[in-house]
Amino acid sequence: MPSYKAPIRDFKFVLNEWLNISQHSSVVPGLEDLSIVDPILEEGAKLCEEVLFPLNQVGDKQGLKFDKGKVTLPDGFKEAYKMYVEAGWGSFACDKAYGGQGLPNVLNTPFIEMICSANLSFGLMPGLTHGAYTALHYFGTDEQKKIYLPKMCTGEWTGVMCLTEPQSGTDLGLITTKAEPNKDGSYSISGTKIFISCGEQDATENIIHLILARLPNAPKGVKGISLFVAPKMMVNADGSLGAKNKLSCGSIEHKMGIHASPTCVMNYEGATGWLVGEPHKGLRAMFKMMNEARILVGLQGLGIGEVAYQNAYAYAKERLQGRSLRKEGPIAPDKKADPITAHPDVRRMLLTQRSFTEGARVLALWTALNIDIAHNHPEEAKRTEADDFVQLMTPVLKSY
Repeated sequence: MPSYKAPIRDFKFVLNEWLNISQHSSVVPGLEDLSIVDPILEEGAKLCEEVLFPLNQVGDKQGLKFDKGKVTLPDGFKEAYKMYVEAGWGSFACDKAYGGQGLPNVLNTPFIEMICSANLSFGLMPGLTHGAYTALHYFGTDEQKKIYLPKMCTGEWTGVMCLTEPQSGTDLGLITTKAEPNKDGSYSISGTKIFISCGEQDATENIIHLILARLPNAPKGVKGISLFVAPKMMVNADGSLGAKNKLSCGSIEHKMGIHASPTCVMNYEGATGWLVGEPHKGLRAMFKMMNEARILVGLQGLGIGEVAYQNAYAYAKERLQGRSLRKEGPIAPDKKADPITAHPDVRRMLLTQRSFTEGARVLALWTALNIDIAHNHPEEAKRTEADDFVQLMTPVLKSY
């Protein structure tokens, strides 16, 4: 049976010995009291090892159910997400002004890696939500932040990014989704988006869509793209949910992997939305979310690499074939053959895996620390230096 054990010892080494995060305690909020580090790692490991990892195979084998626009997650996923929300993991690195805990990214990153190792299908939903939260936090109006951010912080509402269209692929300059202005200051959004991860699901009562679309008479190409926020369920003045917005899931993709994560075709049929940021500057706002998603992709690769290494190593210790060439003779003389870890080339492959995961972990945590410094350092020069490092390392981390 597959297994997963969170690499807590490795996390502690990188945080305390290599990065020495204590030296940044006067600059980065949340690092003043490092006694919180061990409980965070241990509780995060408990959720990932005991709840999320056992659901991983369930999700891939059972898959999703789609019926007339409704997407149902596999057994146990909805309940696991509720546990995630109730434990406060969603609010970990969010602004205290909107109900977040205000803890640093460098302490949140190990938990993200653990989720990706334990159950990547599950991890996409909160990961995308935090990206949408970030875009609204930077570019949304005060009213938009007040309406959406508190419940996106907790994870009670999820968020998605809606860019790609059937005819445009990754060339966003070719998108045709339209946003027509209404008299009340809102917009009516019409068009189709594809490959929308978690665009529809049954774990939360609302899903906040960030949509790239064109205003009337917008310039051609990427210079004419604007960003809009459109909730699945309309939000009343008192914060309660109203009628369903005019958007729907047309279908879900059939994929080679992550079968428990819905990749949706989303149809917007005059959906009510509101402009986020400036007209025709939507790509700038969306890149805030996309840059965070790029780092998340790096962490996904790291997480999968870690659990793959653990299971490869466990298998290699059990698989018997051939005899060791060492002078001392067989490693397991009581058995018909030695475990394949006795063979140099197998050890080389395992050590290569391990070196990649350990190197990527250092790179991920180093980048996360610089994100925290870029946001919090009192000296502008230090903030700029840290931000330059993050901009450079983001695509490197994703590629690596």
